[in-house]
Amino acid sequence: MKPKVTLSAAMTLDGKIATKTGSSEISGPEDLLRVHKLRKDMDAIMVGINTVLADDPRLSVHKISSKPDDNPIRVVVDSQARTPLNYRILNSEAPTIIAVSTQAPVKRVRMLEAEDTVEVIICGDKQVDLESLMEKLGEKGIKTLMLEGGSTLNYSMFQAGLVSEVKLCIAPMIAGGSQAKTLADGDGVDYMKDAFRLKFKKSYTLGEDLIVEYDVL
Repeated sequence: MKPKVTLSAAMTLDGKIATKTGSSEISGPEDLLRVHKLRKDMDAIMVGINTVLADDPRLSVHKISSKPDDNPIRVVVDSQARTPLNYRILNSEAPTIIAVSTQAPVKRVRMLEAEDTVEVIICGDKQVDLESLMEKLGEKGIKTLMLEGGSTLNYSMFQAGLVSEVKLCIAPMIAGGSQAKTLADGDGVDYMKDAFRLKFKKSYTLGEDLIVEYDVL
């Protein structure tokens, strides 16, 4: 059984998750605590390689009181095995699964496999097959997964029908910029009738931010 995927993101009122320079300091302090509480309840947390390279994230539970076992398994969608060996996503805080394609350089794959915290999963030819990855994660007992992806991975997960719910922090700011990243970019749909439909669940304010939650239909 595939894990239930919760897309979690913070965005500006005009839908930007980062500026054209990659700046993504959007959430208020209260929301950061909320996100870490969400992480604590998840079996795994997933990002794409572009997020890793841009932010060097830890993807652990460290903003709230926690134990080492509270950290979810970290999953990186990295078709070409580009994850740097000295980045924090490979530290000892939690296990890390790197999903690569069959086109990933063998030398890079072996270097990642040599890391104590890392397991490499090969799924997909030129790019990681997300549906296959979700099936393999489910086989490992991962029932809940938090998607903290960038705009490309977010769209790809929607396109594959793999997102179950969306939890968004909307900050009271406008970023603008045609080159700024939105919540979901990718190819996009041609017609609004083909847009991915959501069902509203709830909303509430948190500090200066607005939190909204939806189920994906």
